[in-house]
Amino acid sequence: MKPAGIKGIADALRISIGTVDRALHGRSGISPRTRELVLAKAKELGYRPNAAARSLKLNRTYRLAVYLPLEHGAFFDAIYQGIAEACRATSVLQLEPHLFRYPRLDYGDRQLLSAHLQEPWDACIVSPGNPARIAPVLRQTIAAGTPVFCVSTDAPETGRIGAVTVDAYTSGAIAADLLSHVVKTAGPLAVITGDLSTLDHAEKVRGFNEGLSRWAAHLAPAIILETHEQASQAHRLAASMLASRQRPVALYVTNAMSVPVLQACAERGLLAKLPLLTTDLFPEILPYLETGAVLATLHQRPATQGSLIVEQIVRYLCEGRLERNQINLAPHLVMRSNLELFRGEVARATPSGVIQPPDRQRALTPKEPRSLKKRKL
Repeated sequence: MKPAGIKGIADALRISIGTVDRALHGRSGISPRTRELVLAKAKELGYRPNAAARSLKLNRTYRLAVYLPLEHGAFFDAIYQGIAEACRATSVLQLEPHLFRYPRLDYGDRQLLSAHLQEPWDACIVSPGNPARIAPVLRQTIAAGTPVFCVSTDAPETGRIGAVTVDAYTSGAIAADLLSHVVKTAGPLAVITGDLSTLDHAEKVRGFNEGLSRWAAHLAPAIILETHEQASQAHRLAASMLASRQRPVALYVTNAMSVPVLQACAERGLLAKLPLLTTDLFPEILPYLETGAVLATLHQRPATQGSLIVEQIVRYLCEGRLERNQINLAPHLVMRSNLELFRGEVARATPSGVIQPPDRQRALTPKEPRSLKKRKL
């Protein structure tokens, strides 16, 4: 059955179109009882507001709050670039993204979101570092009337409307599959990750371990090292591990902390001697791929993630629902043999190619949001 429009609701209740319109859009001039009747009938008849038509009619701009970490700048800059370009390209709605940055995953995100609970956003985009810790403020955001969408990593138990990520489990499984062909010497493998409380990292590790048990029984279980998204920690852990008696026979880095890990390998004279798999594609990693020091990197397609999350938001604002609320992209395996195909994406992700937000959309420290309410955004 085709969903009813405002006229269909008015006919069913034998009231005027104007009364239905006031009830549906929260305007004054009708009694609470009439409003309840209209909303109940709208739900019964499957009414969905046509946000696109209202936007064009009222010349309305929809405001999107975008919360991304500063750490792993090239990756999250590319996500925002995809978001901003998709907002400009859509002809259905007028979208205005507002970018806010916090230091790193699971550090500063909750404070920013809490400071904005009373802001009239039409949608919110966030990369949840720790789903358990950020869940309360995401639920508060949703309860305040702002639909939440996750990008890069997910928080599925929070009531978020949609999410776009790379299939993290498959990324880990691909890494295990590739190393099972390359590493023939028995010994431990090492996985250097961010924080296992982040769903993206936990799923990569799970996919990697299950892949090892399936395809590489001759290799010892992986040693898991958490960097907590800090470059100094990544370098220190890698250097200590490489100097130990249980030096791994291969390395897999699940996040963008590959450069400090590679520097630790170079300091020990182990570049091109250890099979190395990394994650993401950015300018600093190119020389390592060109020389073969890095066997391959798993490209997470950040600009595509940003573009697709905007498509989800547009669909939700226009139709009031999503047929598919979780999009898992396939990672791209980039090696020196196909590196030329991806150079254009790397160039677009460099600072000169990133769409810079206005001055008011600056990086914020965790303490700053308390004063944020005092100024108009």
